Amino acid sequence: MNMVIPEFFENIILALYFLSLLILCIFGFHGYVMVYLYRKNRRRKPRRARGEFDAWPLVTVQLPIYNEYYVVERLIDAACALDYPREKLEIQVLDDSTDETVEKSRELVEKYQKLGFNIQLLHRKHRTGYKAGALREALVKAQGEYIAIFDADFIPPQDFLKRTIPYFRNRKIGMVQARWGYLNQDYSVLTRAQAIGLDGHFVVEQAARNRSGLFINFNGTAGVWRRECILDAGNWSDDTLTEDLDLSYRAQIKGWKFLFLQDLVCLSEIPANITAVKAQQFRWTKGAIETAKKILPRLWKARLPMSIKAQGTIHLTNNLVFPFILLVAVLNLPLLLIKNGPRDHSLYFAISSVFVLAFFGSFLLYKISQQEIYPDWKQRLYYFPVFMAGSMGLSVNNTWAILQGLFSIKSPFQRTPKYRIERREDTWVGKKYQLRLTPGLAVEMVMTLYTFVTLMLAVYFYEWSAVPFLAMFAMGFAFITVLSFTQTRMLPLRLWRRKIRARFLRENELLQSN
Repeated sequence: MNMVIPEFFENIILALYFLSLLILCIFGFHGYVMVYLYRKNRRRKPRRARGEFDAWPLVTVQLPIYNEYYVVERLIDAACALDYPREKLEIQVLDDSTDETVEKSRELVEKYQKLGFNIQLLHRKHRTGYKAGALREALVKAQGEYIAIFDADFIPPQDFLKRTIPYFRNRKIGMVQARWGYLNQDYSVLTRAQAIGLDGHFVVEQAARNRSGLFINFNGTAGVWRRECILDAGNWSDDTLTEDLDLSYRAQIKGWKFLFLQDLVCLSEIPANITAVKAQQFRWTKGAIETAKKILPRLWKARLPMSIKAQGTIHLTNNLVFPFILLVAVLNLPLLLIKNGPRDHSLYFAISSVFVLAFFGSFLLYKISQQEIYPDWKQRLYYFPVFMAGSMGLSVNNTWAILQGLFSIKSPFQRTPKYRIERREDTWVGKKYQLRLTPGLAVEMVMTLYTFVTLMLAVYFYEWSAVPFLAMFAMGFAFITVLSFTQTRMLPLRLWRRKIRARFLRENELLQSN
């Protein structure tokens, strides 16, 4: 293959590729920093303040809901099952739903009111401010000194409040966050890969930052706030899609301390289909960039140690890796042509190969996260390549989210659909709230074809060392594309097959009974 790229364009490609690798390397090497801090402070677990409350304080549990027909009952039942003095517990069901979820919420609230629970339904006919707006408006009516928040896909353990509230005896503590667990992580390859990604954040990153005196974030759910802290930090704001991250940094800049409890696990439901994953990733990614634009100037102006400012910057901007992942995927093909072209760039490629070391930083972080909490961690690590490839495949979706965040393009708060997927036999097929295909799928299909051509070109040039790396790109885009197509376009066929199977089983039962 004698395709020669003009020298001018060749230099631009080499420069862009080097810049992309450098950015990815910085964030990749940060994995080593997190692992180091986690190991260094492994024994510095949060301690409760000395002394006791004269009596258990009044706690308000807020349950923000929007069209959660399949999980609202599970959520309200779990909130009412909390082991806490009933006279000290207030439950607010913040239901902004526009479907029959409202009626279900009302029935459940009336049921528990008759049983003596202090529980109210707060239904807004508008969605001003989305979740942040609902929390802000409900806070005015809340009676509790402490505010516990649980999203619709979470099931707090019964002892959640009794294990978190005692930490607030320390007047400096503004928020206590629990670790997420997963009801359905073994449901599919998709949920297993997501669980690995979430564990890396919760098991290693949250613990490493918190125990090192660095800033952490409230994760939007499974946490308790001191009401005074929320108000002192400026209350919930809806000018970003990640109101939790935004308020977390504003509160800590004001001097409030946060605690992360690694040993307290609150079970949740991982999105079971790819459209839900994309919606969640889009919201988290765009919201983080919006928050970074808003918070970073305040963070750097604050009188804080340089370590907190530097780590906070990395924390708020780590989603910037996605545009550079996508750029690397695009540049891999011309780079192969350059490497096998007439000009000598051996020094450039020798230096660039050092960046591969950053990959092992990420692997080490996720390895430790699995090792810390699962006896079968070695088997779970088999899904690490799926997680990495999937992250590459999501680069189109997340890059679009970043561009919208950077250029202040407004988009609605799109919640993640929940279908009460708890066991392998459960299904989301045939249920409401199915999300439609996005225009990004066309780009993902093109990238799938493009990265497979790049992979074949590497084989043609005998670039065997690059093949695993390029194969991960190709498989990642293919994974996301195939799932996106089959779980939406093929949905009617799956429904038809499901009905046929159900009919066959009924007829078989009738035959056996006769």
